[in-house]
Amino acid sequence: MNKLMVAEDINGTKGFNNPVSLRDIEAAAHLIHKVGRVTPLIQSMFLSRNVTNGEVYLKLENMQLTGSFKFRGAFNKINHLTDAQKARGVITASAGNHAQGVALTSHLLGIKAIVVMPHGAPIAKQEATAGYGAKVVLHGDNFDEAHQFMEEEAAQKGYTIVDPYNDNEVIAGQGSIGLEILDQMWDVDTVIVPVGGGGLISGVATALKSFNPNIHIVGVQSENVHGMTASYKENKITTFSKGKTLADGTAVATPGDITFPITKHLVDEMVLVNEEEIAKAMKDLLQRTKTVAEGAGALPTAALESHKIDAKWLENKKVVALVSGGNVDLEQVSHNIDYFLVSTNHSVG
Repeated sequence: MNKLMVAEDINGTKGFNNPVSLRDIEAAAHLIHKVGRVTPLIQSMFLSRNVTNGEVYLKLENMQLTGSFKFRGAFNKINHLTDAQKARGVITASAGNHAQGVALTSHLLGIKAIVVMPHGAPIAKQEATAGYGAKVVLHGDNFDEAHQFMEEEAAQKGYTIVDPYNDNEVIAGQGSIGLEILDQMWDVDTVIVPVGGGGLISGVATALKSFNPNIHIVGVQSENVHGMTASYKENKITTFSKGKTLADGTAVATPGDITFPITKHLVDEMVLVNEEEIAKAMKDLLQRTKTVAEGAGALPTAALESHKIDAKWLENKKVVALVSGGNVDLEQVSHNIDYFLVSTNHSVG
C-alpha cells in the first residue's frame, strides 16, 4: 500500500465514531497472516465482458483456511482473549463458516470450543466444524434462535462468547481483506460485499474508506433475509426474515448494534437479490470461472448478473466482487446444475 496516501481519519465525522480503527485492522492483518492465506484476486472475463463492460475481479475468500473469510475474524478475536477466558473455553453460534473458523483456531491454540448451529445447517459445515475438534450443538430453526441459546449457555457455564459479527476484534479481522484488496489493486473503484450481520462489510469498508473515501462499496443480501438492508433503509436496527435462503451464511435477521452504524455511515448502497438469482450466480461461478461458491459467496455475482447495481459504478471501472466462502453441500451444487439444465432444455424445446 505504499502507493496510497492514508485518507483523513474517517472516525468522528458527522457524529460517527468508528470503534474499529485502521490501526486495529493493520494489527489484525499482521496476526492473521502468520497462519492464514493471502487469497487470490483474479479477473473474471465473463463478468467483465459479458455482464458489466468493466474490469471485474473476484476476491477468492473461498480459498481461505476453512473455505471462508470467517477464519480471519475468529482467529483475531480468540488471540485477543485472556488466558482465563481461553481456559474457560469458547462458544459461538453460526450457520457454519464462523463455526469452522472458531473450531480451527481453538484447535490451533488448544482451547475447548462449543458451536451452536441451527437445525438444517449444511451437513458439510457441520462435519467440517466437528472435524476441527469443536463440539457441535444443534438448536433452533434459524441463526437467531441458535444465537440466543448460545448466550444462555455462556451465562450458565462460563464460556467466552466469540460473536460471529458484532465484535470489534472480529470486524478488524475481516477488515484485513480490505487491506489485501488495496495491496492487490490500489486503484479499485467499486467493491461488492455479501452481508449478513455486517461484520465483513464493516471491516472491509473501514479499511477501504480509510485509504480512499471515493471507493464505492455495495452490500448484497437475499430478499428472504435482509435485516441489515431493512435497517439501512429505516435508519434504525430492524428485523427482517420471510423464509429460508440459499445464502445461509448471511441469513441474519437482525444486524448488530456495532456493525449497523459502521455500515450505515461507510457503505454506499445495499441491494437485494432473489433465490433464483443466487442459484444462477452459483452455477455461473462454477461453470464460467471454475469457482465453487456457496450461496452467500455468490451474492455479489448475483447482484452483477441481475443488474441491481447502477452501471455508472461498473462500466470502465475496476470492480471487486468478494466470494466470501465456498462451503456448499455437493447435493446443493448438483441440484442447481440439474435445475438450470432442465430450464435450458425447456427453453430450447
